[in-house]
Amino acid sequence: MKQSVNILLSGGGTGGHIYPAVAIANELKLRNPQSKFLFVGAKGRMEMEKIPQLGYTIQGLNISGLQRSLSLKNLSFPFKLIQSLIRANRILKKFKPNVVIGTGGFASGPTLYMANKRKIPSLIQEQNSYPGITNKLLAKKANRICVAYDGLEKYFPAEKLIKTGNPVRQDLLDINTKRTEALVHFQLDKNKKTIVVLGGSLGARAINQAVETYLSAILKFNVQVIWQSGKLYYEEYKRHNNTKGVQVHEFIEKMDLLYAAADIIISRAGAGTISELCIVGKPVVFIPSPNVAEDHQTKNAAAVSDQDAAILLKESDISQFVKVVGDLVDDEEVQISLGKNIKKLALPDATKRIVDEVEKILK
Repeated sequence: MKQSVNILLSGGGTGGHIYPAVAIANELKLRNPQSKFLFVGAKGRMEMEKIPQLGYTIQGLNISGLQRSLSLKNLSFPFKLIQSLIRANRILKKFKPNVVIGTGGFASGPTLYMANKRKIPSLIQEQNSYPGITNKLLAKKANRICVAYDGLEKYFPAEKLIKTGNPVRQDLLDINTKRTEALVHFQLDKNKKTIVVLGGSLGARAINQAVETYLSAILKFNVQVIWQSGKLYYEEYKRHNNTKGVQVHEFIEKMDLLYAAADIIISRAGAGTISELCIVGKPVVFIPSPNVAEDHQTKNAAAVSDQDAAILLKESDISQFVKVVGDLVDDEEVQISLGKNIKKLALPDATKRIVDEVEKILK
């Protein structure tokens, strides 16, 4: 790679788009400390706060997604898109990146589109088993498309595809050595199994409602519960911190210790989360969000459950929540089998492999 290059990354809206972009930037910085980095995000979204906290500069586009239902908000979308394309073009013209990397999110589309127009090399990091329409359109001009699942040649040019996996937190690679530390950190009873409930950084209403509805029934299985309610719902559910054997958290920073403490994990099925859980190797019940583009979380979860590596519980079947969790708690063999099978799907070197592809583009 050249001694000093300008690298522009665009991804945001959720942690699942932000943290892969940061992981890629960190690895590039490690390999070449003289490189300059700039992130492009969407104004008002979490990346505008998180990226500066992680030590990188970010500029924002005034862009949002189309509402899936009929909404007056959709009337402003064409104007925001045109504004964002103009703004992205100005950013590219001023920063002069040698390569542009897109990890998904609202800002990624206009940024990569204008990079392609300016003939700047680009790489797409597609996290899901079913890509959205934006990445399908951008793929025609991208130099490389790094993916986490098999079978994506149905949607992308096969000659551009590289199966790398999704970037994950490197501190998850040795969680088996952190069990004792985790039990102390969360003040857990070592004689009880721990169920960890994850709904993403913002939270998941259906999962939170199910946990609250069935909490007393779950506790009868002689388990303890760590429940990440998410930022949007913490005030509503924090009172359950007064229930013995239950901890409610708005957000958990020490994810390595959380995974180390877990015996069973109940989770949404975002692509980044699934990649982490493959490395963690614990039994998982996925409850995918049906409210995402192309229903990609259900497709992500099915790609894992079809290999007997997780249990898929659809929101429409959430009345089966207690039975599914109870049966899993009672069946040690199934727990071991699910843990082993999901571990086989892990791709722990994803970040390094993606950066290898970036370096090939730069050469």
